[in-house]
Amino acid sequence: MRTVGLFEAKQKLSKLVDRAEEGERIGITRRGKLAAYLIPAKPARTVKEIFDDIEKGRKRTKPLDGVTIKSLIEEGRM
Repeated sequence: MRTVGLFEAKQKLSKLVDRAEEGERIGITRRGKLAAYLIPAKPARTVKEIFDDIEKGRKRTKPLDGVTIKSLIEEGRM
């Protein structure tokens, strides 16, 4: 991990962001002490990926044989 001072980070922010996008982790120091990290952002999940994850979760669950929604509702009322 590379560290740069805050003044240098201000001057070279665009280049540092480019390096972080490529996967490099950069520490930013203030008065010689580590103050922050510039790290690559996680890629956003697409709607399709979210629904695929939901579908995978459904496949892992076991069906409740003989249990109906109505019976579960009635059980909760007692």
